[in-house]
Amino acid sequence: MRAVRLAVTAIGLIAAWQALVWATGVPRFILPGPDLVAARLWTDAALLAHHAMYTGLEIVLGLILGVVLGASAALALTGSGAARRWLLPVLVVSQAVPVFALAPLLVLWLGYGLASKVAMATLIIFFPVATAFYDGLRRTEPGWLDLARTMGASPAAVLRHVRLPAALPAFASGVRVAAAVAPIGAVVGEWVGASAGLGYLMLHANGRLQTDLMFAALFVLAVMALALWALVDRLCRALVPWQSDTVHSEDAPKEVSR
Repeated sequence: MRAVRLAVTAIGLIAAWQALVWATGVPRFILPGPDLVAARLWTDAALLAHHAMYTGLEIVLGLILGVVLGASAALALTGSGAARRWLLPVLVVSQAVPVFALAPLLVLWLGYGLASKVAMATLIIFFPVATAFYDGLRRTEPGWLDLARTMGASPAAVLRHVRLPAALPAFASGVRVAAAVAPIGAVVGEWVGASAGLGYLMLHANGRLQTDLMFAALFVLAVMALALWALVDRLCRALVPWQSDTVHSEDAPKEVSR
């Protein structure tokens, strides 16, 4: 049923797009029709696949590094008062600086290759993971902590057996957000300076008024982002199997007849 809804939605959006092109008569270099974009996807499939592999590698590496560093920072903040005093203000202040403004510096420092794009994606991913996981760790049910301490559990045992399982749902939410924003860092980095990638391809296609190729690259990027989010969501559900969804249309409260 979900697949049917997705298919109907996609067909409706494509039909509306084509109707807008027909109704306005807009030139193809401003807004190409879906038929032209589909033709580009077919004729330039090899080119798009080459650049998609490069962008995909940047996104995956940035996601892995961002999640690892974010989780490590959250654990450090939870386990050390000194880390909270010194690291937490740095994390908050770092968000006052727009991450996109750092892209030119990262390209200058790390070059036009893979490293600067991975660093950009890592910076965007790091904060939502760190804050979500830290919030979950420090909001553990106080009764559970009291019970563990009463039974003589060490701080390490409390962290492992009480705080971590309780914080996993929050961590999973942070990772889902990270998966959604991961492509942003990679593409912005490619726009600033790159030799390959979908962002690089879109920038050059825009300069040559190849708008249909731009839309084709954007379509591939959107499909990659959706696939990544779906994969991460499935992994998060497997990581936290005891957390079930409580909001479903079929579970909505029904009016009781009297």
